[in-house]
Amino acid sequence: MKTVTLACHEFNANLLYSDDGLAPFFAADSAVKEGQGSQSAKFSAEGEQWHARLSYESSNLIHPGEKTPLGTEFRLETVKEYRIKVFRDPEEDPIGKQDFTAHIAPRWPGMKGEKTDGSLKEIPVPKGFGEGINVRVQGSNVAFERYPDLLARAGAALGIAGRYFRDPHPMTNIQDAERYARLHRDASGPVHARDGPIASMGHLLEDDRSGYRKLVQNDDDEKGEKLPGYYHTVTLGERRIREAFPDHRLPKEVKHYYAREAKRLDEDHPLAHPKVGASLQVSRLGDDETVRWRDLDRLERELDQTVLSVLADAGIDIAPSDGNGPFFEGAYFTPDVDESGPKPIGLDLTRVRQSQESVVVRHLADGLRPTQWEALETLVTDGGEIAPKDIAHDHDRHVETVRSALRDMEDLVHREYAEVSLRSEYVAELVHDAVAEARESVKRAAETTAKAMEAAERGMGETMSAFIAWAARHGVDVNDAREARLTLRFNDHTDVGRSIREGFRVWKDAGLPEERYRMAKVLFQDGSRGDAWRWLTPG
Repeated sequence: MKTVTLACHEFNANLLYSDDGLAPFFAADSAVKEGQGSQSAKFSAEGEQWHARLSYESSNLIHPGEKTPLGTEFRLETVKEYRIKVFRDPEEDPIGKQDFTAHIAPRWPGMKGEKTDGSLKEIPVPKGFGEGINVRVQGSNVAFERYPDLLARAGAALGIAGRYFRDPHPMTNIQDAERYARLHRDASGPVHARDGPIASMGHLLEDDRSGYRKLVQNDDDEKGEKLPGYYHTVTLGERRIREAFPDHRLPKEVKHYYAREAKRLDEDHPLAHPKVGASLQVSRLGDDETVRWRDLDRLERELDQTVLSVLADAGIDIAPSDGNGPFFEGAYFTPDVDESGPKPIGLDLTRVRQSQESVVVRHLADGLRPTQWEALETLVTDGGEIAPKDIAHDHDRHVETVRSALRDMEDLVHREYAEVSLRSEYVAELVHDAVAEARESVKRAAETTAKAMEAAERGMGETMSAFIAWAARHGVDVNDAREARLTLRFNDHTDVGRSIREGFRVWKDAGLPEERYRMAKVLFQDGSRGDAWRWLTPG
């Protein structure tokens, strides 16, 4: 499948090297001394021109003495650490954002460092690593796999043998990595919209009390000026990410964001247009889990698939055949289309939304007991996390009465230990609306249930429930008499085409006859009418 090619943004890794022991560390020291404190050089790579600068800084590492614990002579009077700055030639990169720094520090078993308060801490060294160096690389706008080669070429140009940096140790670990596409600002709205994929992943993943999920929606830039979609992100932990992407295992942050100065830039400037990206979130991994260098291909595939899936779910053309389509070319992103990327995954967030709507509608339609209404009111106003005994206290009820009421709503609320919460933020939103207009909601839901019971009597059973919930949510009156055409009466004339297409998806997912929906009559409050198939036909 053809898709747009994404670009690399931030990258952060600990490149470990032990094949030559401490030799590269001593070589960096010699190069610095030869340059009387620093060195500068130029080199070429893949037809590009690059610059490198070597410098040193003080270290908090404790001197090992005459020899390291493994017997290597240590003839340096003080322990220093070294920094190589690598950047693209300004003639080829006038923006000056294609670069990285490489911080070189020695490693040997049992080494210690001095904290600011004078106490000592042990510096972790991988088991079996022996002696070597840790090179902390932090960069941007460089293809991930190029870092070791560019580092080796930079080292060679500065007088440090390039072979020292070519083959990272298997324990090398990746701390951060982002892949992105830049969208035209006029096309990116569906990505960060209230019902778009970023918000949906944050609100709709069920059972929010387990796993990790964080949603940020900020529409004000650094100057306090309004810029819709300025910084919208959702962070999903290992468990959460698998709910949206079943074969993924790496936690990620999905984001839509603008540059700080975007609001004040002309439309023809790339930074006036937002990025949609996905980045690794190592902090959400378990304590014994690490992303190794050997995982780089998998990491890049998961990042790309996440971004492409989010774009596709928002209705963005991810393989434009005419020009750049919805994408905006920048200094480091060219929206080429090829077949090398992964196939996007269909985000089944509509299913989750409909399932949660069905749960809420069913409970309201069944007629909630006073105790259940009281519990829901407390959960919504308290933020959705409270002890049953507190609910009982607030409403002068016996705690066992409250617990019984909650047990009867187990698909609506989550109970764990001594606390209870609503199943998800989306459920909370639905319940909040229902509590605010309780009687009207119950009446509407009861009518919905009556229609569902009629459907059950005709043998459709629960297959109709999702469609009934969708209709109730969107204020669509449904007449599905056996011998007559299906009739859909829309009480709201806004974006009918989108609603009809969404209803068709729900109808098909329920296993109902597609042709019956296509031939449905569509009626409007003003007396106008049409046939559903007219809104379902492309073009």
